[in-house]
Amino acid sequence: MLIIITAPSGAGKTSITRYLLQHFSQLAFSVSAATRAQRPGEVHGVDYYFMTLEEFQHKIQNQEFAEWEMVYEGRYYGTLKSELKRIRALNKIPILDIDVKGAIHVQEQYPEQSLSIFVQPPSIEELKRRLEYRATESAEALQDRLNKAAYEISFRHHFNKIIMNDNLQKACEEARHVISEFLQRQGFRP
Repeated sequence: MLIIITAPSGAGKTSITRYLLQHFSQLAFSVSAATRAQRPGEVHGVDYYFMTLEEFQHKIQNQEFAEWEMVYEGRYYGTLKSELKRIRALNKIPILDIDVKGAIHVQEQYPEQSLSIFVQPPSIEELKRRLEYRATESAEALQDRLNKAAYEISFRHHFNKIIMNDNLQKACEEARHVISEFLQRQGFRP
């Protein structure tokens, strides 16, 4: 079993994922691999497995990823099969906080065992405001993210549940309810 949380960048998927991890002891965060630069405060192996492009491509060739995508030009992200095995060895359920294309690929591989949640921003304008507040992107990168977000939103109906994040607390509680129901159907006590 696994739980997939996906959304355009800035829609709130990471905040919702952190909330869920605090409320469900059965879940464990699946650390993604990434070729992007490590940001201040991020920890290798906790936030991401930071890799060079060559390391990442070597793992692709060796089929070490459950899913991977070039999310932005030259920037790869992926879910290592070894990470899912690590979490399962702890008798926990992996929760993946991943991009939309990656989420579709994982869901296709584990259709019966996965629950996928798409976190939708209230509007592209609100998404722009949130990304500007982060102040982690150049104007060009910000526009790339917004263009990509509009495209990703068109895939929202590919997922088991769509949660509108116009209020973070409400969105967190709705995600918690959806996961509680999923765990109960799988025979777990949430």
